[in-house]
Amino acid sequence: MRPISLLVIVAIVLSFASTSNYATGEVTREQALQALRRAAEFYWKKVSTEGGYHYYYAEDLSYGRSEHGQGPTQIEVQREATPGVGLAFLAAYEATADRYYLEAARAAAHALVKGQLCSGGWDYIIEFDPAKRQRYRYRTDRNCAAAKEEGPPLTTLDDNVTQGALRLLMRVDLALDFADKQIHEAAGYALEQLIKTQYPNGAWPQRYREFPDPTKFPVKKASYPTTWSRTWLGANYQHLYTFNDNTISDAIDLFLEAARIYNEPRYRAAAEKGGGFILLAQMPDPQPAWAQQYDLDMHPAWARIFEPPSVTGGESQGIMKTLLVLYRETGDRKYLEPIPRALEYLRRSVLPEVERRSEARASIPRGAPVLARFYELKTNRPLYITKGTRVTVPGKPVTLVGGYELSYSDESVINHYGVLTSGAELAEIAAEYQRLRAADPSTIKRPVKLRGLSPWSADAGANPAESELAAQVSKIISQLDSRGAWVEEGSIGKAGQVVSVFAAKEMVVKIGDRVMPLKENETLEVFQGTDRPRERIIRSSTFAQNLETLSSWLAATKR
Repeated sequence: MRPISLLVIVAIVLSFASTSNYATGEVTREQALQALRRAAEFYWKKVSTEGGYHYYYAEDLSYGRSEHGQGPTQIEVQREATPGVGLAFLAAYEATADRYYLEAARAAAHALVKGQLCSGGWDYIIEFDPAKRQRYRYRTDRNCAAAKEEGPPLTTLDDNVTQGALRLLMRVDLALDFADKQIHEAAGYALEQLIKTQYPNGAWPQRYREFPDPTKFPVKKASYPTTWSRTWLGANYQHLYTFNDNTISDAIDLFLEAARIYNEPRYRAAAEKGGGFILLAQMPDPQPAWAQQYDLDMHPAWARIFEPPSVTGGESQGIMKTLLVLYRETGDRKYLEPIPRALEYLRRSVLPEVERRSEARASIPRGAPVLARFYELKTNRPLYITKGTRVTVPGKPVTLVGGYELSYSDESVINHYGVLTSGAELAEIAAEYQRLRAADPSTIKRPVKLRGLSPWSADAGANPAESELAAQVSKIISQLDSRGAWVEEGSIGKAGQVVSVFAAKEMVVKIGDRVMPLKENETLEVFQGTDRPRERIIRSSTFAQNLETLSSWLAATKR
């Protein structure tokens, strides 16, 4: 055996000392700066596809996947991927003034520019393979002549897709002093198309390809339908007036920020027009809150098979927070008027405590008030969707086997979509309402610089104590590997998935002569090839969160 050299011993000792310092919370600015740079270089130079990102990657970067896309030629536009990573780079630039991070954010913005659709916004994924790009109406490919043809993709406002992508573009545009013509033009084009897409009543759809004909969308107040089908009819819902997943709230907050960045009154007018729709959409008694989506008669309407006509305990909370933001920005008390009635109704609708918590109830923290996501129209009985088996084949619509029926019981209900929601924010909304109602409107404006991709809230700028932040930074640095990656447990599958089966109840799987159980809530996946899926992953949301924590600590400790 060869003797260990003195240099190796010294290196081991120094490494141990460095790790010990991290473990005890003792970290220097230089260590934090080095960790920040190593992590950023790895993610931008080794992980990204043309500046954009997936949700997750295998530890060895052999495979990347998101909710809608996978593989090395695609990136994801939802917040957990490209927009979130891009904003983390911006936070690092603001904390350090190092233009390296601004260029990384610019690269993410340019990736989004390459995926902007002719209709102005973005779909869930961006495809970079030249042959596959031909089916997309990308502006940079000068493929807009085909934009009126039927078929995917559409500009998507659901899940904060277009709004989140546009927020990153706007903030990078501002950081660059509007000097990057491609980013500046793409942001302006997207905002103009979103204004054209806004309905006469101020709402936005979930998705769109063409602009609405104002004569076909009369302005009405919300009301209850005389009757409604208890069975999903499978109709196209993408044109409906959509609050679902905070679609309209995200659009309103986007335009409020755009009005500040570009000093353009029309952007603020679009936001206020959206606020006008919120006022129109509040349901009358006995349920003075809001629905997830409305048809052209302003009746609550079906969307997907698990989104029935109802009054929602979920999105209604986000809508009230948006009204408070509109009041902060405008000082117009009309935005405060709907809140007391909605709050009183939602408090009255909190579900009673139960001795045995169902699977759905277990998703809500103990002690928090529990609201149903869906309340039956007029009766206010909670509605649930029964659990069904889902079979997924890549490139094909999901096949549902059983279940997906309306129920008044929260036993054996779907778990891929929350049918119950926490009402913990009700107290916070009530307190902020009282505070703003009594305050001088000139003293309640939002900060000039907004952060994150969701509608702003009063606690959005809250920071942990310096000692807590230092401990977080120490832990983050200690977990960084030699490449500059944060690796964690998890499996994202691998390329070549053939089929995925989610079991709504206990099943058996037969492979040749072998039979094995498939338990309720387990998923069976089949992949091509013999390689096992990796069981350690790199997650974009973890990277973004850690980069922002490092940046916050560096900003707080500047001399």
